[in-house]
Amino acid sequence: MIRNIRLASGLALFAYVTTHLLNHTLGLVSLEAMERGRVWFLLIWRNPLGTLLLYGALTVHFALAVGAVYERRRLAMRLSEIIQLAFGISIPLLLASHAAGTRMAHEIAGTNDSYAYVLLAHWKFSPKYIAYQTAGLLAAWVHGCIGIHYWLRLKPWYAGVRQVLYAAALLTPVLALLGYAQAGRETLALSADPEWMRQASAAIRWPDRAAIGTIENIADTVWIAVFSGFALALIARHVRSVLEKRRGTITLTYHDGRAVTSRPGNSILDTSHHFQIPHASVCGGRGRCSTCRVRIIEGFGALPPPSTEEQHVLDRIGNPSNVRLACQTRPHQDVSLVLLLPPNASPRDARARDARHNGQEMEIAVLFSDLRSFTKFSEKKLPYDVVFVLNRYFAEMGEAIETSGGQLDKFIGDGVMALFGIDTDINEACRQALRAAQAMASNLERLNQTLSSELDEPLRLGIGIHAGHAIVGEMGYGRASHVTAIGDTVNTASRLESMNKELQSQLVVSADVGKYAGVNLSGFPSQDIDVRGRRDAVHIHVIADAKELPLGPA
Repeated sequence: MIRNIRLASGLALFAYVTTHLLNHTLGLVSLEAMERGRVWFLLIWRNPLGTLLLYGALTVHFALAVGAVYERRRLAMRLSEIIQLAFGISIPLLLASHAAGTRMAHEIAGTNDSYAYVLLAHWKFSPKYIAYQTAGLLAAWVHGCIGIHYWLRLKPWYAGVRQVLYAAALLTPVLALLGYAQAGRETLALSADPEWMRQASAAIRWPDRAAIGTIENIADTVWIAVFSGFALALIARHVRSVLEKRRGTITLTYHDGRAVTSRPGNSILDTSHHFQIPHASVCGGRGRCSTCRVRIIEGFGALPPPSTEEQHVLDRIGNPSNVRLACQTRPHQDVSLVLLLPPNASPRDARARDARHNGQEMEIAVLFSDLRSFTKFSEKKLPYDVVFVLNRYFAEMGEAIETSGGQLDKFIGDGVMALFGIDTDINEACRQALRAAQAMASNLERLNQTLSSELDEPLRLGIGIHAGHAIVGEMGYGRASHVTAIGDTVNTASRLESMNKELQSQLVVSADVGKYAGVNLSGFPSQDIDVRGRRDAVHIHVIADAKELPLGPA
């Protein structure tokens, strides 16, 4: 709830700043264009609903910022967080006089706070406010852009539009400040005409000394409120720290055996950072991304239950019940835990994932293939020729596998591993695997004909297929992670592939595959073999030419 309120109030303020800057860009056309644009700007923001939205969002956002400082267990922050917080604090300080001198002057003294009024005040009477205005607008824009970036970076589509948004983030303030400067110079030139100044002053209705004193008091009050709010947050943090010291400490034990002590109520993520334990946190500990998630090995039952927001994130990524977000979990007793993502986790790791990414047992078909005597071929050829032939081979095999419904798992040297059944049942998976083997044999024959002038002898292929239970999940490290499978079924399929050499065959397939696929393989030689690590023998069929598989139309 708090996160959504912060986001909503921030978006409202960012919309105000954006429309304000767009109005400034009209200064590149003329002062008159700025005044015309201001009519629409006021239509949006200077009405009861717009006023309530603007000042309500400002109050709520400031209160949540003060609360966030109090909630932090440690003030050490990343550079982007420091910049965002510093700019956030500076915005009301830099723009207090501007806000009081425009909207409050309008409300108190009936001043027409037009662009002519503001530009005369800045460029003719008090040039120091040019720097305040420029710094304040840039601070507001950068603060908002950082917040928008942290919000959108978790969206799958963000990478595709990031460059466009980045260009807009650069151009908008540049054009706005150029418009502000151009209009300022135009106003200075116009103010040299006494008649123009007389008419402008009559339209503006400048505030008198009493009103100016009130406006200055309002600006001073804003400064006092800002400093008081953050000072109270820091004092409250100190009081909380003193009280927590009296409760003793708890121990957090990490998967590598490292044990650290922390105060009850500190989040796991804060404790990791305090002891300089690398711990992923793409969103900076805001409970949005899930990259800080940990698996609780001991002490799970004693943890406070997850909040609604945390549970929503956990449900989104499909994690089991013993997984928690480190940034939201504040243990009060000893816990043992495992970090689930590497410290360099990316926004991709925060996106919703189906169960197979997290690991589950499935019935699948696994196919291994390998080129025969390719080492001898590579010794006689230039590296360029070897890479060329391999890439052509992989393209043909990959097409055969994917067209048949399989998923390419990996290329290992001149070998291929593919999975079938990730998105279908075991019966269809086995039919797909057999169709893939048949297509691979056909594609290899075509490739041999195409490369006949490059090859001393035709390329030969060995394929092994087995079906059964396997553990499927995303495995690896960093960018080298992908969905793969491990287990006895995988090992057996690899062993069947290696038997082609001694059996002088192109395909060795277990009888289970034929049974699941509903394909009669009794016309091919069969035998029982022992596979290392398996207690029972595997009944196999030996097929000299995979193109001869008795498969009907797909």
